[in-house]
Amino acid sequence: MKKPVFTALAAAALLAACASAPSNFSYQIPADEVARGNKYLQPEGSSGYTDKPGWATTKYAVAAANPLATDAGYQVLKAGGSAIDAAIAVQMVLTLVEPQSSGIGGGAFLLHSSGSKVEAFDGRETAPAAVDEKLFIGADGKPMAFIDGVVGGRSVGVPGTVRMLEMAHKQHGKLPWAQLFAPAITLAEGGFTVSARLATLLKTEPHLKKDPVAAAYFYKPTGEPLDVGTRLRNQPLADVLKKIAASGSKGLLEGEVAQAIVDKVQKHPTNPGKLSMADLAGYQVKTRDPICHDYRAQARDYRICGMPPPSSGAIAVGQILGILNNTNAAKLPLGTGSGGVPGTVGAAPSADWLHLYTEASRLAFADRAQYLGDPDFVQPPGGSWMSLLAPAYLAERAKLIAQEPNGQSMKTAKPGVPGTVKLAYAPMPDQPEYGTSHISIVDGYGNAVAMTTTIEDAFGSRQMVRGFLLNNELTDFSYAPTDADGKPVANRVQPNKRPRSSMAPTLVFDKATGQLVMSGGSPGGALIIHYTAKTLYGVLNWGMMPQQAINLPNFASLNGPTLLEEKRFSPDTVEALKSRGAEVREMNMTSGLQAIARGQAHGTPMLLGGADPRREGVVMGD
Repeated sequence: MKKPVFTALAAAALLAACASAPSNFSYQIPADEVARGNKYLQPEGSSGYTDKPGWATTKYAVAAANPLATDAGYQVLKAGGSAIDAAIAVQMVLTLVEPQSSGIGGGAFLLHSSGSKVEAFDGRETAPAAVDEKLFIGADGKPMAFIDGVVGGRSVGVPGTVRMLEMAHKQHGKLPWAQLFAPAITLAEGGFTVSARLATLLKTEPHLKKDPVAAAYFYKPTGEPLDVGTRLRNQPLADVLKKIAASGSKGLLEGEVAQAIVDKVQKHPTNPGKLSMADLAGYQVKTRDPICHDYRAQARDYRICGMPPPSSGAIAVGQILGILNNTNAAKLPLGTGSGGVPGTVGAAPSADWLHLYTEASRLAFADRAQYLGDPDFVQPPGGSWMSLLAPAYLAERAKLIAQEPNGQSMKTAKPGVPGTVKLAYAPMPDQPEYGTSHISIVDGYGNAVAMTTTIEDAFGSRQMVRGFLLNNELTDFSYAPTDADGKPVANRVQPNKRPRSSMAPTLVFDKATGQLVMSGGSPGGALIIHYTAKTLYGVLNWGMMPQQAINLPNFASLNGPTLLEEKRFSPDTVEALKSRGAEVREMNMTSGLQAIARGQAHGTPMLLGGADPRREGVVMGD
């Protein structure tokens, strides 16, 4: 496909073409499991890099993390389905073909826009009613090692993805619920080929084979992991999906499947958990007001919307962008770099810009650790989460950044005090975050979805039930409930509480017209915030197509060292950051960005899609 010319992103007219009226959906397995024979639909390993062209469509588009999942969503849209319909089909296929990242055993956040309204659906996992804040405290009275909390039943939260999608479908679905499960059921019964990414992760996974069910599914009788291209069938998952198709979320959260989940968690031989049948049956989806804030770039005004707490994503992204707008970052052009990765030479942020970005990040992550948690348990500073995005507060925070030439890094920032706030919580200690997948969809009816979905760590709790993996989402809580002085951490474990997340599904709108500009997001644990912010900045500030912005090298700070994607920045850039006092670490930063933006190709309004070259995702549409 020839790359389209990207112009006048925010001003592009609404699409004139609309999808046809919904009809019965009949799923067709893609020929050779690669739709239309496009070479860019071939998956790559988790640490590989496969150059992708970017995509342009006129009616609708879906971007997801695996070609089979993307194709399922595409076929739903083609049959007249809505963005929500397509998201359901995509998620069910991801449960099968990308089991390490998300699935029906996990949770998700979903943003939906119908053109005039933005809704936030919270399908985040919850802690069982029987847990307490010492869930991850060992026999010695100290927080246990992270992985010791992950593997087994202890870490499993109540999964919310299916019930969340069920609620969204009741409000915005066009095709029958049951039909949307056909792609995943068909592929599970008939088999799919193991992708390079799944095979690569299996080779480096030390804990999954400890579960007999997972060992029998993912490994050969010799104990070796499945090879790339292996034909893999999953009848137990197909049977569960048929129950959900027929009975809705009760097919998962009540009855025999629910009992199998509870038995798996409570009867783990070394690390049992406290999940109960009542926890599963009683799970409630939350509909929340999205976090929306104004953003100005290149003399245009935007409205950026994301998930509120328990997600920290929208607030942290908004703080980073808002603080940057109070520096001279906008005056700094996109720099050049070496890197040697196909399609990336000459596209890398400069050291001066990276200094400002990582300093803004340190400030945002200090606030994140201090304030953010489940809003049903944690009060926002100043009585409103928007206090953390108040223009005056961000302007004041930006004054802490040394902007002069060779100005030094603060290395570690302290949390701010937005408004008249009395600090009631201790900052959360550093702790690993992993996992996740992202889906972006724009349909032919004017609806858009940004959905980030997860089971947390790769392969979750490493517990497999009826063909799907259970999450380890409770390890997103702070293992330590208090600091040394006994002050509680906002994100500590509590019964029925939702753990803090970094997921950042994002919808961007033109402020003047209300028109959708972009849907985007990424997996990547705490780095989700930076991957998403990078893409937003690339599109809105540097005028890039989504694919170009996604291709940019990754960078971050979690309020510590400056993190740079390895082999993507010139030695001069690295040395310049070190000269400012930053500790620089070059590392593998495998984002999984998906994005769809409105733009123009050769003067025609188009949907411009991008998928991360670091993973196996693609974009499809007409």
